[in-house]
Amino acid sequence: MPTAYELKTHRICGAAEGPHLLITAGVHGDEFEGVAAIHRLMNCLDAADISGCVTLVPVVNESAYDLRGRCGKDGLDLARTCPGRADGSRTEQVAHALAELIQSADLYIDLHAGGVVMDVYPLAGYGLVQSADVLAKQRRMAEVFGLPLVWGTTSDLDGRSMSVARDAEVPAIYIEYRGGGRCDPRGVDALFDGCRRVMAEFQIIDKFEQQRSRSAVYEDARPDSGHMQNCYPAPREGLFEPSVRLGQRVEAGESIGCLSDSYSGKRQMIAATEPGAVIVLRTYPRVDQGDSLAVVLEDAEELPSC
Repeated sequence: MPTAYELKTHRICGAAEGPHLLITAGVHGDEFEGVAAIHRLMNCLDAADISGCVTLVPVVNESAYDLRGRCGKDGLDLARTCPGRADGSRTEQVAHALAELIQSADLYIDLHAGGVVMDVYPLAGYGLVQSADVLAKQRRMAEVFGLPLVWGTTSDLDGRSMSVARDAEVPAIYIEYRGGGRCDPRGVDALFDGCRRVMAEFQIIDKFEQQRSRSAVYEDARPDSGHMQNCYPAPREGLFEPSVRLGQRVEAGESIGCLSDSYSGKRQMIAATEPGAVIVLRTYPRVDQGDSLAVVLEDAEELPSC
């Protein structure tokens, strides 16, 4: 029998009763703001100030983190592998351990960024699940987190931490904050403060007084909504140069950027197919055919600069 894989967790439990909040980062090994934010939470949370329990996992996917990449050594994407298998490859074992931890929680926050290749507009996302009670709690969590965009999308995408939470009826949100291989100090602050706002909202800690801006809220239940890796696939390999910025409003037919053949230099404009705001943008210029170049949030107005 294989030994069960164990995630490296940090748990703070108070004497008073309250919910169990799970916060994870490092599902992908090239996303760093969430890791740093959890480190700060680990160093500031005191059991004496907590009602319930907070479980923190700064690096879920150690194999991918060691490789500084999205996937681990077995080539699998953890965010497409859940709920995994206890007797599978390393990523499948990690997915299984993560699924068990999610199923033990009352609330769940998964911290992400765009990794080395993408830049993502700061947002709190959630699945439009069937349970009215779970959905209401997810909306509360996402809005109180305090990022400029709240995005509800289909809950039908499988293989993810959010799909494990969906099946276990655990209220859950995922957070995206920029990327591009950085560890943006503003992002670390935003994630750290957002997690504490959720704790205060559900009375895990005392009221958190930090002010937050009002979020723009969009919900889209269409199939594949929220699937960032499927949007604006590169028609061929080449060099991508964006012509827009995150949050910018584009109209259908307007340029998002240009894709140049790496050797001939022949250029092709990548045009928006719908009006809306740019919320994901490819920042690593070298692309292969099929790589996602952007995500446009359909019908969204111009979003504040980030």
